[in-house]
Amino acid sequence: MTKLRKLKQSDAALMLEWMHDEDVVHFMKADFQHKTLGDCERFIDSSQEDTKNIHLAVVDDIDTYMGTVSLKNIDNGSSEFAITMRKEAMGKGYAAEAMKQIIDKGFNELGLEYIYWYVRPENKRAVRFYDKNGYQRMSFNKLCDQLNKTELFRNSGGGLEEAEYYIWYLVQDNKAKIE
Repeated sequence: MTKLRKLKQSDAALMLEWMHDEDVVHFMKADFQHKTLGDCERFIDSSQEDTKNIHLAVVDDIDTYMGTVSLKNIDNGSSEFAITMRKEAMGKGYAAEAMKQIIDKGFNELGLEYIYWYVRPENKRAVRFYDKNGYQRMSFNKLCDQLNKTELFRNSGGGLEEAEYYIWYLVQDNKAKIE
């Protein structure tokens, strides 16, 4: 059974494990290979009081850390979704269930209307996963228009041309209307 909970310092070593696994971080923009246990511990500490981002541990039925799921840049009814799982957790249903739980939390507890994220087209595993689970792709320009977020491309870490390169996904609350 998959559960979400606050990150704990005891998660740091397993968090560092995925950060140093090239198969996990290959398509990520951040330089995780040079992260240290101290970096993980500081991230966990900072996540406890963060009001613009929610970072939760994905755990199994015996409370073993399997990955991190996040809602980032929470602002004006929308948030960016992110997830990273340890290789050991991949293909076992943890990510799919964690996504459902964090999206439900975003809509029902935080009152969000939209949750979006992006993935590199060459990250075939992630693209297959999101498509298989029925998440809606949307062009970057339409996403910006619908969310009234012309600054959204900054969250991709690059310029507009780079943002248009990614595959973007959008989930909307049943109460939200996208035309």
